[in-house]
Amino acid sequence: MHDNTLILIEVGALLLGMSLLGRLSIRIGISPIPFYLIAGLAFGEGGFIPLDASSDFFAIGSEIGVILLLALLGLEYTASELLTNLKQSKTAGIIDALFNALPGAAFALLLGWGPVAAVALAGITWVSSSGVIAKTIRDLGRISNRETPTILAILVIEDLAMAFYLPVLSAVVIGVSLLQGAITVAIAVGVVVLILFLALRFGHVISRIFTPEHNEPLLLGVLGLTMLVAGLAAQVNVSAAVGAFLVGIALSGRVAQNAGEVLTPLRDLFAAVFFVFFGLATDARELIGMLVPAIVLAAITMATKVATGYLSAKRAGIGVPGRWRAGFALTARGEFSIVIAGLAVGAGVAPLLAPLATAYVLITVILGPILARVPDARWFKGMLKRRAAVARDRAQAATP
Repeated sequence: MHDNTLILIEVGALLLGMSLLGRLSIRIGISPIPFYLIAGLAFGEGGFIPLDASSDFFAIGSEIGVILLLALLGLEYTASELLTNLKQSKTAGIIDALFNALPGAAFALLLGWGPVAAVALAGITWVSSSGVIAKTIRDLGRISNRETPTILAILVIEDLAMAFYLPVLSAVVIGVSLLQGAITVAIAVGVVVLILFLALRFGHVISRIFTPEHNEPLLLGVLGLTMLVAGLAAQVNVSAAVGAFLVGIALSGRVAQNAGEVLTPLRDLFAAVFFVFFGLATDARELIGMLVPAIVLAAITMATKVATGYLSAKRAGIGVPGRWRAGFALTARGEFSIVIAGLAVGAGVAPLLAPLATAYVLITVILGPILARVPDARWFKGMLKRRAAVARDRAQAATP
């Protein structure tokens, strides 16, 4: 059979299967990400039927998927909003980083993977899944809740932190010398700061390049600019994903709104391909061996995320039920965790990091939306009322 024909058959069959899995996830009420990862595992190395002919297609598609994921995320914010959130919620961001990055780093060291893998695993356990959490908040009707701005502020800080973390990780995994690494990181961070400055000061000028009234030139123009900047960013050792994220931030007004609408179907397609490709690149046989460590790591870092949301909401003056809602809502990891793992494994750092990250994301993405519903459960509300009553009784007993 001709190679191109085989590629069409493999890609078509897998996309059709992904569609059915997507419908199943909607019916169950969870994110489709775990289903896409499992599909990739089933047809990757160590899976049931390895897909060899279409591997290049999925590799390129996954790169586009990461770029579009981050570009669409950037379109949801303006540069001024990012800076404002950073100023207002910097303490929450520090709590988040300490509570969730350090356990991942310590876990990698305990497994004997070394400091480079520790830096990567710290990022994997640090960053929550903005897409899964935003969808969960919408599904539960909590958009107008008092704790929601705190949740979103933490997510925004994590997204912005990735603009600096990913260049640092890129330099670390390459294994350059201390001086070369410092220069590479300095250049990368300088580029990020420069793009943020241009987005803040001249974002409206960049937006004028495009016409929001016509979808076709808008789609081609924004997609072209995003891929161009992403490629140039990668050339100077800034992650292509970060470059795409900053392009999204730079666009504003109707251009950003309409670009989001026309790019969303492309993002959905290639983001799904990205998750499938990560599964394809992971040996399913190794996943079983990393299942227990992934469960332990998930249990620890989901608990630290709950603590992060609870304490951050408490500092914002939100009541006890809202604190728990904020904490449980933040537990899912997803897009960035897979991006970080792919970057590290692609550079030859700790090959077992890929199956660990896959199992870890599967666990948190499945349990995250379920745990987010816990604060609304009758038994949980009853427990909070009993604890409040006990606290009142103790306070009254202590009063002379």
